[in-house]
Amino acid sequence: MTANLKQTLRKNLFAIITISIAAIVLIAFLFFSDSIESIRKLPDGISWRWMLLALGIAAMNWVLEGFALNLICKLIYPQWRFRYSFCIGMVGILYSALTPFSTGGQPMQIYSMHKLGMDTGAAGSIIAVKTLIYQIIMVLYSLVMVVFRLGFFQRSVSNFSFITIIGLLCNSTFIGLVLLFCISERLTDKLLHKGIHLLHKLHLCRHPEERYEKIHSQLSVFHGSTRLMGKSLKMYALVIVVTVVQIGIGYLIPYCIYRSFGFHDTDPLTIMAAQAYVSMVSAFIPLPGASGGAEGSFLLFFNMFFTGGTVIPAMAIWRVITYYLNFPVGCICTYFANNRLPALKLPSRKGATMEEIANGYLPADEGRPSDEEN
Repeated sequence: MTANLKQTLRKNLFAIITISIAAIVLIAFLFFSDSIESIRKLPDGISWRWMLLALGIAAMNWVLEGFALNLICKLIYPQWRFRYSFCIGMVGILYSALTPFSTGGQPMQIYSMHKLGMDTGAAGSIIAVKTLIYQIIMVLYSLVMVVFRLGFFQRSVSNFSFITIIGLLCNSTFIGLVLLFCISERLTDKLLHKGIHLLHKLHLCRHPEERYEKIHSQLSVFHGSTRLMGKSLKMYALVIVVTVVQIGIGYLIPYCIYRSFGFHDTDPLTIMAAQAYVSMVSAFIPLPGASGGAEGSFLLFFNMFFTGGTVIPAMAIWRVITYYLNFPVGCICTYFANNRLPALKLPSRKGATMEEIANGYLPADEGRPSDEEN
């Protein structure tokens, strides 16, 4: 246990240092400015009802993340359970928060799903589809908000057009790459060939053909599962609805903080638009949790709403609820996913045709789920 902890700390040392520095700067801002005093001067103090609502929304966000993932998992593996999806969702949230550009979440989710009995290829396709839907909905939200509140933010925020264009380009590029990987089996295979050939030339891969066949078989499952999901319009519709609700209520957290400070002049949609811009800008900050960029963009977009020196404490509370709170919950769920939840006896998708998968392909020795999964 101690050795595993030391290894985890070593692997995430850069992230831990970055996050710690960001947290220290945040605390310093709070205590070496007039932020605490500005909170004391609020006419009615802090409304804890609104603050608790913000915390409740953060928790609901986690639940909806697991629920959306569960909808996709159960299409391929009907034996899959929600508690597994919830923990896997939190694994993704945790490792996305720990890595630059949120790149570590998906690989760790695939790893944890494999430990719980799922084929790596199927896990990869599930995570790719889930990520793709989430990113598309988030960009569409941003586009709608750009159109809806364009004039207001152009007047209020300097360099707004430049920030918006860069944010949309970064998010759209990511969507394009994931979509291409999902739909183009030929391109994926070509990239795999070139990648293994390069590694072999660099003496980093001893048996290139054997390695290629192993990865190719998993990619076949990946593309097969993706094609199967492509036919399931009902599943896509449900996941899209859940994701729209998830992102929408997440964008309401700053509004809850705004109301908890006793402000009420700005409507919820304008606050949601500001949060959409913050998320868009944060997407291209190459540090764990977009440290520095997330805080700076919050100050840039919300300074006009939180008056009287309250923007810094508002930003600190927002950061704790939407980012730092993910760490304790994510760590607990990661521990359960990797150590406590029993691996399920799931049917192997290797060697199965798409028709067999669609009709519930179950090899003879894997026809029944284990007793532990119920």
